[in-house]
Amino acid sequence: MKIIIIGAGRVGLGVAESLVSEKNDITVIDNDAECLRDLQSRLDLRGVVGSGTDPRVLAEAGAKDTDLLIACASQDEVNLVCCKLAWMQFAIPTRIARVRAQGFEDGSALLSKEGFAVDHILCPENSMTRYIGLLVQYPEALQVREFAGGRACLVSARARLGAPAVGMQIRELRERMPEVAMRMVAIYRRFTDGPDRFVPCDGDTRIEPGDEVFVLAGRQRIAQVLAALHRPEGQPARPVRRIMVAGGSTVGERLAQELSHQTGRFLIKIIEEDAGRCEQLAARVPEGVLVLHGEASDQDLLGEEGIEEVDLFLSLSDDDEDNIMSSLLAKRMGARRVLALIDRHTYADLMHGTQIDIALSPAQTILGELLAYVRRGDVQAVHSLRRGVAEALEVVVRGDRKNSRVVGRRVQDLPLPPAVHIGLIVRGLPDPEAPPAPEGAPARAPNAGEPEIIIPRSHTVLESNDHVVFFLPRKSLVKEVEELFRVRATFF
Repeated sequence: MKIIIIGAGRVGLGVAESLVSEKNDITVIDNDAECLRDLQSRLDLRGVVGSGTDPRVLAEAGAKDTDLLIACASQDEVNLVCCKLAWMQFAIPTRIARVRAQGFEDGSALLSKEGFAVDHILCPENSMTRYIGLLVQYPEALQVREFAGGRACLVSARARLGAPAVGMQIRELRERMPEVAMRMVAIYRRFTDGPDRFVPCDGDTRIEPGDEVFVLAGRQRIAQVLAALHRPEGQPARPVRRIMVAGGSTVGERLAQELSHQTGRFLIKIIEEDAGRCEQLAARVPEGVLVLHGEASDQDLLGEEGIEEVDLFLSLSDDDEDNIMSSLLAKRMGARRVLALIDRHTYADLMHGTQIDIALSPAQTILGELLAYVRRGDVQAVHSLRRGVAEALEVVVRGDRKNSRVVGRRVQDLPLPPAVHIGLIVRGLPDPEAPPAPEGAPARAPNAGEPEIIIPRSHTVLESNDHVVFFLPRKSLVKEVEELFRVRATFF
């Protein structure tokens, strides 16, 4: 696919690195010539110096035959104008814009072809806020990724000694918890002589203490799955109540606003170094959120504010080094879990396996939204995992036995690579491509035909409109899966 990226900032750079690794033809436009030279020396892409709002620059970048434009410059107005130009002058089929301002939503008339001609809005701040909200809801999880409109989830958790599932073979765990429909799709095991290594999962695989275990299950079963991996039997769950946010960024502000909707549940403190920003936050955040002026790396301040009682410490400033240091300090002083926002990939890799429980990258949080537009076939959701190495993919089965290689066929008969896991199937979701019901047909009952979560076995037969969720330990496997599920004019 031929892709133009406007803006070589941290988000644009993260997106470019990921898409280049998938053999796409990438061109990056930016006013910083030195930055583009550095990019071209490290990555297999082309750089064009100039503004994405200049038609001549877009033409030089090859806009006439481009498939996808991603506008992620620092200014919202630049990104919106780029998308409008891309459609009006070059008819680029798909246009995505990064917009921080509130009020722009997919489907809005402002984004129609008569408006700014934007197919999809990207807002890393909103994506990170939603994602952190899931980690607050499931505090024992390292990652939570949603599929099928949130009906199914992929979670990862660190296996802890004493938890019911730890020390068991996967086969034994299924026998012990037959009522929990789940599929363990991957284990990443710690080794003293190097980084974590991928361990394929089958019935004989034993879960060891310290393993990072990836599990697919229906949303209603996630709490049981996490308890089995992370908590001794009989020990009650400890929900997140006390939250401390280091850095009064947009993400911290929006998170405080979102969590405050659950009146009385959370005690939230925000630490911000800039006095002016503190005043803004105090006026904007809901009553009950405490805004403190100071440095998050100030040991005395953290001690005075009861860091040892904090359930979740979130370091969300714009500075990677500050986030890392304040998170490590908070953990050492007794915070139960810490999350650091880290832009640079090298820093995120270094922090993996340290006392920082979760290292969150803004580029990675929005990458799934972008990849759904890059993938071929009817891909509904894509989530980049393990810092871009692995991937979880939701594909909708389309067609019939004549034009599909998968419809009406058993899972064991699908020519999938051995490393690819079909984790689960969601059956019975509304099909937007289905013809409308005949006039006068009885209305569907509100609770009739609730979607079904299926853990596939070898004899499970795929049906049209099934939502199939895969785990791929290597991104190189994606094309084979996409090719298998693509509908042809005729298969035979």
